[in-house]
Amino acid sequence: MVLTGRTPTRRRLAAAVTALTCAIAVAAAGCTRDDGFRPGAADTGDPYVPGSGNGGYDVTHYGLDVSYDPASDRLTGRATITATATQDLSRFNLDLAGLAVSRVTVGDARAEHRRVDGELVVTPHDGLPRGRPFTVAVDYAGVPTAVTDGELGSGGFLHTADGAVALGQPDSAATWFPVNDHPSDKASYDLAVTVPDGLSALSNGVPGPKSSVDGWTTWRWSERTPMASYLTTLVIGDYRVVSGSHAGRPMVTAVAASLPATGGAARALARTGEIVDFLASRFGPYPFDSYGGIVVTDDRIGYALETQSRPVYGPDFFADDRPNVGVVAHELAHQWFGDSVSLSRWGDIWLNEGFASYAEWLWEEHDGGRTAQRNFELQYAATDWSQPSVEPGRERMFGTAVYKRGALTVHALRRTVGDDTFFRILRTWTAERAGGNATTSDFVALAERVANRQLRPLFDAWLVGGAAPTLP
Repeated sequence: MVLTGRTPTRRRLAAAVTALTCAIAVAAAGCTRDDGFRPGAADTGDPYVPGSGNGGYDVTHYGLDVSYDPASDRLTGRATITATATQDLSRFNLDLAGLAVSRVTVGDARAEHRRVDGELVVTPHDGLPRGRPFTVAVDYAGVPTAVTDGELGSGGFLHTADGAVALGQPDSAATWFPVNDHPSDKASYDLAVTVPDGLSALSNGVPGPKSSVDGWTTWRWSERTPMASYLTTLVIGDYRVVSGSHAGRPMVTAVAASLPATGGAARALARTGEIVDFLASRFGPYPFDSYGGIVVTDDRIGYALETQSRPVYGPDFFADDRPNVGVVAHELAHQWFGDSVSLSRWGDIWLNEGFASYAEWLWEEHDGGRTAQRNFELQYAATDWSQPSVEPGRERMFGTAVYKRGALTVHALRRTVGDDTFFRILRTWTAERAGGNATTSDFVALAERVANRQLRPLFDAWLVGGAAPTLP
């Protein structure tokens, strides 16, 4: 703004007042700094998860040290976050729901912090230049809360009869630690969780040494391969834990102690290594340093989730004590499709669910059931072609079109290019994109490159066309 009709003295005074006002606002929450430093975005702009994720930095590692007392339902934690500024950064946000923050440091200096809804707004003592690595330490505590969404259901940190379960998609992590809660910012993790003696505390990755002091046991876990935040989990309670190894890597499975030791859930999880080996023969080498799975009994968990290296299964999948290996194949397939190769944006979720659903068909055929072709024919006849797989809309994010129409598209690709080229496309995708993020356009481009032919019309017809496509 240009001010007119004032004397030079008054102009200097006005400028000084403006500079002081802006400096105060920068410290508290406000203006863009005159030196070019500016706040990071408080949202990724992903319409499927409004308010989740943040801009201005890229996280490389989370070090989490938490303790949880089921008797009081109180969580105490310290998160040490290593990141790099992706702009000249005056302040930045972390997603954190409900828990109280007592102290924040950036580097060695105390940082100002405040809460705005589900955001922790951090203003470091000095600006963070673009490209500079920095470390944030956040001390926090409180009674965690679940995230309830009228369209997508409940997730987050759930207090249970014997402990807790932290789980959910598309968001859950922010209910138990400060995080950049969007799959586009993946990071490695180290977790130390302290619980009363006698309880298990299970999470992602490779198990570390346990230690016990004064009635409390600390469990340690490490996931070194980059992981999307919604793929983190923490399961605390009375579990029958089986630790071993498979193909030279740790294998940790756990079933709630209230379930039969040789029941359907335990029998299904016991096939984890066998299923992984089969999927690796189709998709390429298994992408992580450990294997496993966890079966919980809380009825609020009406789903299974591909939490990285150690999927969590709700009780409904093993009703009547049946060993449901189909769901195990689905969640293990996600280790390649969704976990190793993660979404850049939620509108492309079929890349996760379509391939995992197709893996169920592959496994069923391998295990002596219906062929993938027969499942394709049955699903083709039952599909509502008015519902797209890509950009399905927030309310249909986990709908049939994402899962089953997505699987139809995968099989249509296979029929079009032939088995040799098809599986070469899948193995090339999982190898070239391992540990990263991708979109539908990325997959189509890779498929066309490997097949050496145009495939966009095929994907358009099978993923988003409004009428039944012609069978290839």
